[in-house]
Parts: sequence; C-alpha cells; structure tokens
Amino acid sequence: MGIAQTLAGIRDPDLLAEVEAARGGFLFAQIAEHILHRQRERDAAQAAEGAVSRRRAGMGRDQRRRDAVREVIENEPTAPENLQHLHSVLALCGLPYRDPGEAREFTRHYGRNSLSLLAGRLKSPVSGEMEPQGLPYGPKARLVLLHLCTEAVRQRSPTIAVADSLSGFMREMGFAVTGGERGTIRQFKEQLNRLAACTMQIGLWDGRDQATTLNVPPFRSLELWRPREGQGGDKGGDKGVAWSRTVQFHQDFYETLIRHALPVDIRAARAFSGSARKLDLLFWVGYRLRALQRPLRLTWDNLHGQFGAENACIRSFRQAFKADVAHLREVFPKLPVALDDNGMTLQPADAGALLVPPRQGTKQGTKARA
Repeated sequence: MGIAQTLAGIRDPDLLAEVEAARGGFLFAQIAEHILHRQRERDAAQAAEGAVSRRRAGMGRDQRRRDAVREVIENEPTAPENLQHLHSVLALCGLPYRDPGEAREFTRHYGRNSLSLLAGRLKSPVSGEMEPQGLPYGPKARLVLLHLCTEAVRQRSPTIAVADSLSGFMREMGFAVTGGERGTIRQFKEQLNRLAACTMQIGLWDGRDQATTLNVPPFRSLELWRPREGQGGDKGGDKGVAWSRTVQFHQDFYETLIRHALPVDIRAARAFSGSARKLDLLFWVGYRLRALQRPLRLTWDNLHGQFGAENACIRSFRQAFKADVAHLREVFPKLPVALDDNGMTLQPADAGALLVPPRQGTKQGTKARA
C-alpha cells in the first residue's frame, strides 16, 4: 500500500494530528501504517457497538440490562471489587416476594425442610413505644441483606454503620436515591427495620422420625435515630423518618457468615435487582453450583414449594419459573440448567459456567489436593 492510500484511510482528528506531527520525520511511512492500524481498530469497535445497539433496540428495558450484564461478565472476569457476600442459609431460605400485609408469620418449604419467619417490634426514637414491624419482603429486603452481609465480611465486624453505606449501595444497584413518602430511601429503611425486628427458625426433618429446629436470629441490635433538619443525608422531604446509625448482627450469625459466606457477583445481582424470585434463584443456583458433584434433580412440586409460595396454581408457577430461568440464562448462557415436564435438573459445571468462583480446594466436582 502506498503512502497516499495509507493517509487516505486515516480520518479521526487526533490521529490526523499525529500524522502531521510525524510528517517529514524518520520512518514516517511506518508510523503512518501504525496509525492506520489504530484507525481500523477504532472502526471495528464502532461497528461492533453499532451492531449491539441495533440488536438491543428491539429489546425491552430489562432484557437490555440483562444483555449488557452478560457482555460485561463475559469480557471482564469477576474481581474482588465485584463480589458481594450473603450468608449461605439465606441463599436457601427465601423471604416473601410481596407485601404479606398484616400477617405476622411466614413459612416456606424447601424439600423436607422449612423456614419460618416471625415479625417483631422496634423501639421508636420518636414515640418511645415498641412499634410492630411487618415481615420483610421483596427484592429490596434481599438487597439490604446482601449489602449488610457484604459489609460485615469486608469489615470483619458484626457492627455496620448503615447510614454511611446504604445510599451508595442503592446507587450501585441502579436505584435512584430519593426521599419523600414514596422515595427509595424510605423503602429501603422500611425493609431494614423489618429485617432487624424479625426472627427466623429453620426446621430440618430426616423424612422419618427425627426433626431439628434452629433459631437463626440475624440481628442483635439496631440503633435508630430521628434526624434533625439537614441531618442524615436524606433529601426530598424525608426528615422525621427513623434512620439507623448502626446494625449489629447476632454473634452466632456473624461467625457462621464469616465461615460460610456465599460470593455473589454484584453485576448479576444488579441485573435482577427488580425481582425477588430471580434474586432467590440467582443466590440458590450460585450456592448449589459451588460444590455440586452430581446432577441435582428437583420435581415441579419441589420447585413450587421453594419458589412458588405465592403462586397457588402450579401451572401459572411453571410458566413464571420457566421465564425466570430463561432470564437467568440470558446472563449466563452456559448455565447447566434444564427444565422438562417433570421438573429441573442442575448439572455440575466447570468454572466457566459458575456464577461465582468455586470453593478453594474444589475442582470439577472432585477435591483437589492441598
């Protein structure tokens, strides 16, 4: 290629400026060829971006988000700054999906085991009364738990300064931080208060004649305060709403969290931040795949018991669950999950299909030597 053809292929102003700066110098032709190569790389990248934009133009908002997250995860391996943490027991035991209203107790079954959630009370910093709190529910309650567990693991402390960190986490998860009666600040605060007041019990049954009940109190204390004008970082007329300075995990819960924290890729959690059941499915599959050594088979009754508490009709549950799995596979195309008329099969996976890194010392379903 002659020098004239080389120069004709360079169009970007900054690259043209480099050409002019090198003109008349030693090895000008070679420098021009290198600049042309960079121009072609830019052109290829722009063409690829245009193709992605055209493909996403026909997608809905949530599908576009899932597609963008898949692309990021595939091209940027999980790094420590991308990892959040959740207590493993919370990956197995889901909270209510929707507001249970006046109900004070919630039970969910998974296999032969069950979770019982009891609503509690909190001392009000405004009235001084012990005020009843509802049951935690929905995606925001799950995200609050994910955030608090993550901060406890990162700080190696059971006591978390909530007011200093929750707003930043809300932004990281894609929520606008807004005040007021219907603002996101109030919504997240409400779920935090409900979580701090509730108690959990896990029932285990061997299917024959032995059963065990475990009390799992996530929190030991929650310090609430009523911010004065201009305090608390809340905007949009949210003053007067009790805000928490600190939350303290129960020591037993904290110690098991440190030992059994489940890594969660925050980019994947962000993709499903608007759906409680998809978050549950993400956490559950991530937990199972970490050490799965043989295929795991679950019937539709099993799945309905764990993920379909609010779908009385198993037919409607199956349709919704199939859609949730399809959405999860949009983000993780290699996910080894198969659905059929009888239920779901989860296969052991290699590291490329895992939602999170495998446990240290575990490889391809066999324990590696130390």
